[in-house]
This record gives sequence, structure tokens and C-alpha cells, in this order.
Amino acid sequence: MTARIYVPCDAAAVALGADKVAKAFADAFAARGLDVQIVRNGSRGMFWLEPLVEVVTPFGRRVGYGPVKPRDVDALIDGGLLEGRGGPLYLDNVEKIPFFAKQERFTFKRVGLTDPVSLDDYLAHGGYKGLERAIAIGPSETVEQVFESGLRGRGGAGFPTGIKWRTVAACAPGKKYIVCNADEGDSGTFADRMIMEGDPFQLIEGMTIAGVAVGADKGYVYCRSEYPHAVAAMNKAVAAARKAGYLGSRIAGSEYDFDMEIRVGAGAYVCGEETSLLESLEGRRGLVRAKPPLPAHKGLFGKPTVINNVISLASVPFIMAEGAKAYADVGFGRSRGTMPIQLAGNVKHGGLYEIAFGVTLGELVEEVGGGTFTGRPVRAVQVGGPLGAYFPRELFDTPFDYEAFAKKDGLIGHGGIVIFDDSVDMAKQARFAMEFCSVESCGKCTPCRIGSTRGVEVMDKIIAGVEREKNLTILEDLSNTMKFGSLCALGGFTPYPVMSALTHFPEDFGRGSVPMAAE
Repeated sequence: MTARIYVPCDAAAVALGADKVAKAFADAFAARGLDVQIVRNGSRGMFWLEPLVEVVTPFGRRVGYGPVKPRDVDALIDGGLLEGRGGPLYLDNVEKIPFFAKQERFTFKRVGLTDPVSLDDYLAHGGYKGLERAIAIGPSETVEQVFESGLRGRGGAGFPTGIKWRTVAACAPGKKYIVCNADEGDSGTFADRMIMEGDPFQLIEGMTIAGVAVGADKGYVYCRSEYPHAVAAMNKAVAAARKAGYLGSRIAGSEYDFDMEIRVGAGAYVCGEETSLLESLEGRRGLVRAKPPLPAHKGLFGKPTVINNVISLASVPFIMAEGAKAYADVGFGRSRGTMPIQLAGNVKHGGLYEIAFGVTLGELVEEVGGGTFTGRPVRAVQVGGPLGAYFPRELFDTPFDYEAFAKKDGLIGHGGIVIFDDSVDMAKQARFAMEFCSVESCGKCTPCRIGSTRGVEVMDKIIAGVEREKNLTILEDLSNTMKFGSLCALGGFTPYPVMSALTHFPEDFGRGSVPMAAE
């Protein structure tokens, strides 16, 4: 039997040298005359161990070594790597590492385990069972399964996926579309990329199920140009699925037709907003559309369109294969199922952690993440991307849940958590939010376009100590105008990081140590 080792092709692992490690192994095996298959898998999501190399031993065990550098390769092979022997980098079964073992992997259960672009591997690990069931029970029951699962939009809005599908399914028969929003642009987020690079067939299956459910025969994945590895993996997987009959006419031998393609955007942050994304897909500049009409009624090319995030669509195969109840039985409050939480910034154990809703923010930061990389105390965490609120330690008891975060004037967004130690200047962080909005604004509405520019100017005066109290009052008023007057979430959410920084860290704005709310 040919020996087999796994070296990740995930962009994070590649950035840490995985391609060089794979080449070093290939050269070393060739020099020794060893017949070893090198499989480029997805990442297990433990980035502090990347590049993480796994080996299938002659006895069928799968053990890991990491982080591996090219200079380690010869010593590992000579030390018995192919037999799974120990050594300085030996990790044993990586699925027993506490960071991994405590997860509830529904959506990411195959990521890191399989060859991402091998359809045979996907099928061998339960792939297309969800589509098989969707075809068997029919469109209307498929929509109801998604509704009953409690799945909500994982792109940040948290809107019930089943309601969106019901709306499109109820539209008159005719041309309909499935659009996957893969324009993942939030700081500290990488879950979408990891799915597309590590298990692309799962996203393809989820979109195909959506097509069957609502009567759409065409789908598009809108991905950012900064994700070349993801685009390449998705294109390979789409070609393989089409060749095997899982895309195209009469998919999987059924009466349904569905095909899809990958479209690459230029990387504008505002194109993560669904109507701006549709404008870009149609070949125009990414400008936000006024709603109504909703995309579910009049979306891509004026036709009824389901627009879901990557994780939303990639969750559907599990729901269909295992049943709505299996998904709905885990979670917290109205937030059902699991959430792939991404730990980034100044953190000891950064990576992806999939867990049921309800885990507290403190548990994620201190226990899962291990605190800061620098060893200094955690001062603040930003949840929900560059437009998410900053939470101080006093709010670390907040459960990871849409409604719980909303009650604390925050949002969980796409599940990204960026951690800061006690050296952070929160006034500068608030200024960054305004600057980010001014750079990324599509310019269509005045509160976002002008408000963010004026916000940067006001923040500069505050930081310089110029009429601080007067300008703080202006900043608060400006934030409220942007929050309630902007056309989309870009301008509407920019006040979250600004106001949370003002509220929880007033000392950085020259206001002493008393929170604004208590003044």
C-alpha cells in the first residue's frame, strides 16, 4: 500500500511555508526512492501549528507533526515519520488536541480530513447525501427542513435562511438564481475561504440543494480577487461535479437542472452588501440598491434570487443529510446550530473554532484562544469585523448569540473575533473605523460618504486635544446620523466600533474613567 501524508494547501498554511514543506517532502522521498502520496488537504484550523503535516501509518492511524519547516523534513523521515513515531514535533492524533476535540464540527467536519478537489474523497466521506435526500423529498419539504433547522444567515445579518428560501420558492415559476456571497472582507475572518479551499464540494452541494428547493437552475459564487487559492479550488471542484453529473442537466439523474460558475470581484468591501454584489455581478459598479424591492423578488437580472453567505449554504448539506432536528437541537435561544468562530489578532491560539451558539465571549478569548500572544492582559475584543463593537473584559460573560450581542450594542457578524492587549489605543481604533468607511464607501448616500469623512476629521481633532468635549459631542451626533440615515450596513454599522470605544474606553478620549452612559 502506498504511504500517504497530508500537507495543507490552505492559504494560511501556505503563507507559513506549506508549499515549501510539500516540495521538501517530495524531494526527500524521491531521493530515498520511497513511494509516498502527498495529499494537499485543507487546514484543521489550528494556525499556530501550521504547517501541520499528518501521516497515515501502516496500521491506519493518522497522526500529526507541527509546525513543520522544510529544514525539519529529513530528520522527520529518518526518525520514523512514515511509521508515526514520536519526536519533537509529534502531536499524535490531532483530533484529540483540546482546541479541536472540544469543537462541534457540523459544517467543517471534512475540512482538513480530505483532498478538497477529489470528488471520490468527498463521496467517501458522506458527500451528496444531502442532495440525495432533497431530491427524494422534493422542493417544498426541502425548504421546510431548512426553515425548521433554525439556520440563520451566517454573513452577519442573522436573517432566517428558510424564510428567504420560502419567499423565492413562492415566486412565479421562471428564471431564478442562487447567489453565494463569498466576498469575505471582514478583518479577522477566514471561514468562507477555508470552506472554499478545504471542502468546495460542500458549498457546491449546498447551492445545488438551494436550486432544487426554490426552482433555480443557475448559481453564481461571487468571490474576491484576494482569494486566488479559493477561486482555483472552486473552479476545479465545479468542473469535477459537472463531469460527474452533479451539475448541469438532470443533476444526479433527477428531473432537476442546476449549473453554476465562479465570478471574481475586485475586492470592494461594499460588494459584501447583497445589492451592491448584484450590481457587480451584472457588470456595473458596486453601488447599493434601495430596498424594496428585495432581491428575493427582484434580484440578479431582475429575477427572484436567493443570496446567502458561504457558511449558510455550506451548512445545508448537513441539515439535509442529518435532519433539521439534529441541527436545531444545538444552540442558544433563537441562534440554532453551530458557528465557525475565527480567532485572530493578538491571540496565542489563533484559528477556526466551530461550536454551538451559547459559549461565552470570555471562554472563547481566554480558554480557547489562550489569551494574548504577547502575554499581556486582554483589554478589548472586536467582534463582527471592522464595523463590529469593541467589548471590554466586563462584557466577557456575554453568550455568543445574535440577540445577546444586540442587547449589548454589538453584533456577531461573520463570527470574527480580533483580540487586543492593554497596549491598544482605542481612540485610534475608533478613528480607523471612520477612515475605513470613508475609503470603502460606495458614495451613493450622504451619511456614509460625507459622514465618514467628517468623522475622520473630528477624530483627528479629538486625538490632538482640540476642543475635545465639543468634538466628542459632534462625533456622537454624527454617529447617530450615520447609524439611522445610511442606505446600507457599511455606514449604518460604522458607529458600532466608534460608540463602543467611546462608551467602554472613555479614558482614551480624555474623558477620565467614567463610562459615558453613567455621566
